[in-house]
Amino acid sequence: MNLTISGHHLDVTPALRSYVTGKLDRITRHFDQVVDVKVLLSLENQKEKDKRQRAECRIGVKGNDLFAESSHEDLYAAVDELVDKLDRQLVKHKDKIQSHGRAAAKHLM
Repeated sequence: MNLTISGHHLDVTPALRSYVTGKLDRITRHFDQVVDVKVLLSLENQKEKDKRQRAECRIGVKGNDLFAESSHEDLYAAVDELVDKLDRQLVKHKDKIQSHGRAAAKHLM
């Protein structure tokens, strides 16, 4: 799995990098056919303080790309929300892949 973590208007510290990789290990535990992961952490220049920190992620899996984004006033909370969204998407994608194989076998009989 190729992992790319980049920052827009902020520096990605080693602590932040290790936090994101630790959270993304949960995704590979559910689905092991992940090809690449691109994470973009950004700080938006808004006047209001809430939902200023933003995390985006694109996961390339075999035959499909999954995308999620999350905004929060704390970057770590935004990463948590992002991983939760991606986890739900990956479980749904995995169920679709597995159910298609069974449906085709039932029609042949």
